[in-house]
Amino acid sequence: MIPRIHQQGSNTLGLVHYLYGKGTHEEHVDPHLVASFDGMAPDPGRDPSVTKRDLQHLLDQPLSLLAADQRPEKHVWHCSVRAAPDDPILSDDQWADIARRVVAATGIDPGDGAGCRWAAVRHADDHIHIIATLIREDGRRPDHHRSGQRAQTECRLIEKELGLHQVASGDGTAAKRATSAERHKAERQGRERTAREELRELVRRAVTGAMGEEEFFGRLAATGVLIRKRLAPSGDLLGYKVALPEDRNKDNEPVFYAGSTLAPDLSLPRIRDRWTLPTGTTSSTDSSSPHQPSLPPVTGPAFARRQATAATWRALLIIDHGHDGTAAAQIAAGGEILDALATTSATHTRASLREAALTFERAGRSHVRAVRGHDRALRQAARDLLYSGPALGRGEDGASTAMLIDMAFFLAVTAANWHAKRHHSQQAAAAHQTAEHLRTAYQLAAAEPMTILGRRGQRLAPHARQRQADLLHQALPHLADRIQTEDGWPALAATLDDARKAGHDPAALLTDAARRRELDTAGSISDVLVWRLRRSARLPALAESPYASSTRDNRRTPAPTPTAPAATSAVKDPSRQR
Repeated sequence: MIPRIHQQGSNTLGLVHYLYGKGTHEEHVDPHLVASFDGMAPDPGRDPSVTKRDLQHLLDQPLSLLAADQRPEKHVWHCSVRAAPDDPILSDDQWADIARRVVAATGIDPGDGAGCRWAAVRHADDHIHIIATLIREDGRRPDHHRSGQRAQTECRLIEKELGLHQVASGDGTAAKRATSAERHKAERQGRERTAREELRELVRRAVTGAMGEEEFFGRLAATGVLIRKRLAPSGDLLGYKVALPEDRNKDNEPVFYAGSTLAPDLSLPRIRDRWTLPTGTTSSTDSSSPHQPSLPPVTGPAFARRQATAATWRALLIIDHGHDGTAAAQIAAGGEILDALATTSATHTRASLREAALTFERAGRSHVRAVRGHDRALRQAARDLLYSGPALGRGEDGASTAMLIDMAFFLAVTAANWHAKRHHSQQAAAAHQTAEHLRTAYQLAAAEPMTILGRRGQRLAPHARQRQADLLHQALPHLADRIQTEDGWPALAATLDDARKAGHDPAALLTDAARRRELDTAGSISDVLVWRLRRSARLPALAESPYASSTRDNRRTPAPTPTAPAATSAVKDPSRQR
């Protein structure tokens, strides 16, 4: 159940007309009163002798207790309360009780006999609107400070009592939601998202992997947004605002949003935190300098994806074993990896990756303050993804994309478990939802490379296939039979053969890959092992000539997965979700 406190207004009659009207798309059905401050307010919805002005006049009567110059300019309080899509349809009596509890909890009508006048209107099965006048019967102003948070707390109690869908509790770290006025404006202009939401994504992508102010603002300007900088008398930059060129107010002026109003971590000071160097390190480019550092050496998309996979693996170990502040920084920087992936990956995976990046944004903010600096490797990996250029959806580009998505999936699941342990319910839910989007993206990205690897495995000579089967039973006797029945077994057999030809000990690699994370509950053990082996053996993600390509890859690619102790059992293997 979601309560939403809307912006205060000054036109009671206008809001009453909206609540009892047909809606913008004829969506209002049978508008009627379900509750009011005295239980006897006129209902223009079901009483033909009552007008909307009658209800407005009753609600605004307390204003007459004050002199005209003492009345608040914006005296209309408006709250909507909406049930979840899977909740049962509540009766009018149940909605009336919900309305009374919400106005009491928010301080609008606390039950002292002199609260504000209010009315609750229902014009759809799944929600009500509460309208109130912000002057009490005794002429005083109501104490409705933090009414949104108070309404949320009360709705969590209502959900439990009525057996409704349990909404994850907020903690005040979420990005500010678009207002109803912003949403209506977007609808009128035919845009799918509000200007606030579009700007939030553009700014977040501009800061992904950026190492200084010049680079950040340069990228932001390249998107076409308007930028207004706030300067101190000394000329130092204090903050910034952004606007979409086409988003104008009634005076035809651009509507600017400060970075801090887009999201807490998009304020200039918080963005500058990302450029912090780890303690004890130095750089020729000062993190506080506005100058852009030189670009990294140009590498191919596949190489950048392997580097990002290695950085993500190291981030997992920090989340598992590091302090809360450094773990929070790794999770936040993981969002930059997802943004970079969504920007540079092939078309068929881009939509799912974009949804994953948008969703994971919520998982990157909590009351645990991120200790920046030690996440620099992950941010550099995101930067390399961007500057390596767009990846193709096939060949080594496509296969290394699948490899990185597989690891990003693991990051999302690990982040969900980390947040859940600390009772960060909204962040944990966002991370789990991200994992679902990444599962979809993985299936799209992995389809071709796993098919090619599988065909190579099926073409192995009979004695080679038997060698891999014997190896599997030797290294993983309790899982071998299951693995051999999976569709991905031929691809795993081909990978084991590639590792042997490249000079590795396949049995040792297989044992180590299985030791790092549990496999008993994996949906596709073969898929998980294929990417683990190809990472740890420095094999190309997909090679036409396994031995030759592996030799070339060994010369140019550092080990993406360094040997490390197994993670704690509290972190689940992402393959369990596939």
